[in-house]
Amino acid sequence: MRLRLLAVLVVAVLAGLTGPALPASAAATTPVRFVDIQGDGVTLKANVVAPAAAGRYPAIVFPSSWGLNDLEYLAQATAFAQRGYVVVSYTPRGWWSSGGEIDTAGPRDLADLSRVIDWTIANTATDPARIGAAGVSYGAGISLLGAAADRRIRAVAMMSGWTDLVYSLYGDNTRHQQSAGLLGLAADLLGNPGTDLSGKLADFNANRNVDEVKAWARVRSPATYLDAINANRPAVLIANAWGDSFFPPNQLVDLFGRLSTPKRLELRPGDHAIAELTGIIGLDNAVWTSVRRWFDQYLGGVDTGIAGEPAVQLTPLNAAAEAYPSWPSVTSRRYGLGQIRWWDGTGLLGGAPSTGWSKTLPGDLDTVAGGGVVLLTNGVGAFTGQQPQIWLPAVDRLRAGVWAAERPSSALRIRGIPSVHLNLTGTAAQGTLVAYLYDLDALGNAKLITHAPVTWLGTSGGSRSVDVSLSATAYDLPAGHSLTLVVDTTDPLYYDANASGSTVTVAGGSYVDVPVR
Repeated sequence: MRLRLLAVLVVAVLAGLTGPALPASAAATTPVRFVDIQGDGVTLKANVVAPAAAGRYPAIVFPSSWGLNDLEYLAQATAFAQRGYVVVSYTPRGWWSSGGEIDTAGPRDLADLSRVIDWTIANTATDPARIGAAGVSYGAGISLLGAAADRRIRAVAMMSGWTDLVYSLYGDNTRHQQSAGLLGLAADLLGNPGTDLSGKLADFNANRNVDEVKAWARVRSPATYLDAINANRPAVLIANAWGDSFFPPNQLVDLFGRLSTPKRLELRPGDHAIAELTGIIGLDNAVWTSVRRWFDQYLGGVDTGIAGEPAVQLTPLNAAAEAYPSWPSVTSRRYGLGQIRWWDGTGLLGGAPSTGWSKTLPGDLDTVAGGGVVLLTNGVGAFTGQQPQIWLPAVDRLRAGVWAAERPSSALRIRGIPSVHLNLTGTAAQGTLVAYLYDLDALGNAKLITHAPVTWLGTSGGSRSVDVSLSATAYDLPAGHSLTLVVDTTDPLYYDANASGSTVTVAGGSYVDVPVR
């Protein structure tokens, strides 16, 4: 109880310093009220803040993030109440003081969300026809999944959420080590993971019962219920970061393109939940401004203009914000990988893919090329405006393949999902490669544009081809800089399938396809 009261005080003080933007006549609100909401044999801890005046109001339900509790949204909840919303924030089952075991956005969590809506309608001045759900991370996923299961949810704001949990865990057959490790640590420290989550994480870390883990993850993926979401037609706002190390944005782009509801996609620099962070502590920012405009438009009866704006809002890593009516159409420019030069250990990236060459890499040795540290690297970049950077000459050419393109005379506007096709020879039955696309200046400084791992899980060795879609990006390669590809076999962000002492040989005919505008 002391911790809860302290958190209330801290958030309230911060919210009072520089609160979110309010309408000209902000309404008085009720004091924050802490309540218990009954689930199927469990008690969910929640809080309510609402306009003080009599009347019927739209309502927003906020499930808290993984590892946090219902105090998370107190600053934003107060601001929404002052705008004329009933706001109910709750701690999902298995976390903090809420009962039960963590369900990881499973069927019990969705039933709980509906029970919270039932309670909200029965116990507050809520207009049942105007209900929304929103959250960051875990709360985001529960909100969008809930919109498939409960037709009363008319608008959703999904911040730093996922649409395909299988892709988040096993993208290109590569297990995401650091992000899954942090999720497990938070569950052990702050929740009750129970046998279900503990068992699935143990299987994931041990790389066993993979089909069972994937089936469990599909049940918890909004993409599985796309038809239901489209049938229910909630207005869906998706906001995420290019560098989200938990839920890379490719999955969001895919689902967004298949949504037939009112929709909006915002991507900006940063990492998981970083862009939303200052809004959580009561400071104003672009993400929460969009959330307020979205709910005002689709729940509050206020024409904010957001419905008439381009549906895709992109803030490139190093350029001004852009808007498109849909995911930007691009031209794919192919860069062939050429033979590695003996004198500098670098090959040409560009032209038609050439043949007659190969590059052998050790299967268990890392280089300075890397995706950074989960949350920290791209998170810091969101505030500093800087991407992860290496000095390219420091990349050990005995451990990595490096290919650099000729330096263009004008900027290259990369928009979309680059892909890498690698032909492999004499390769083990199972293995992993990691591809990094860099912006290389004249002094050897290389800024990371995007990257991704790829793993093959065959039953026999030999020749094969692998294709990897790098994480979606928006980046302007400056004139005079070289687009540079680095390929190695290990990155601490991921588990790899390379056996100790193994090798991977990249051969001719390989190439990179880069989406440009």
